[in-house]
Amino acid sequence: MSADWLSTPADPAALYGESAFSTLRTRHGVPLLLEAHLERLRGTCRLLGLPDPPAADAVREDAARHPHPWGRYRLTVTAHGVWSQHLPLPAVPEAQRAGADVWLSGWRVHPQLAAHKTGNYLPYRLAALEAVGQGALEALLLSSDGGRVADGSRSSPLLEVEGELWVPSGGLQSVTRAALLAAWGRPWREVELRPEDLCRAQHLWLCGSGLGVLPVARVRGAHLALSFAARALPFEDERFRVPDGS
Repeated sequence: MSADWLSTPADPAALYGESAFSTLRTRHGVPLLLEAHLERLRGTCRLLGLPDPPAADAVREDAARHPHPWGRYRLTVTAHGVWSQHLPLPAVPEAQRAGADVWLSGWRVHPQLAAHKTGNYLPYRLAALEAVGQGALEALLLSSDGGRVADGSRSSPLLEVEGELWVPSGGLQSVTRAALLAAWGRPWREVELRPEDLCRAQHLWLCGSGLGVLPVARVRGAHLALSFAARALPFEDERFRVPDGS
């Protein structure tokens, strides 16, 4: 079946992915970790030569128009303006909440944009679709040279190796993961994580606004099949709660 013809505006955001965005969790219309998200978004806007995002009060006012019990609020900045989308936060499927199934994809992050959320998002989208095709909840992407695990398609990984927390280098500076590390107060370090290093981890979590902090039970790939002791966080915090639809 052929696609329909569309009238596409001559907007760099649509034509080239020239946009910056951040996705926040909301609670009854109140954005969580807002200042940290805006700080990261401002940095990306400056890198791309885009206008600064709206001030925090303007974002709070906009998000409050849809006071979902739990929401997912996306704020996107383009050269021609700002748009937002505020939807209910989707629940993680029940079978995945106690321990997620993750696919190690062959897709790679952008060599210069991996630390930023931009409209140049296709590798993450393709990795996510690949994971769905493999029956997994999430995908891990490789570094631009293909030698390291860099990031997730919609989350950022955190590993525990012999009592120390590891943050893979080369990916997005996750707001949720940074908040978790600050709240947990445990020692951690950034590492260059090769795919073969995954087997050293005792525990693995996915961190993000959409998933919260979700324990991982399995990581599979074309030449990989690992199991982990899925461990929930030892404390409760609405910023890190795994969505269950309640």
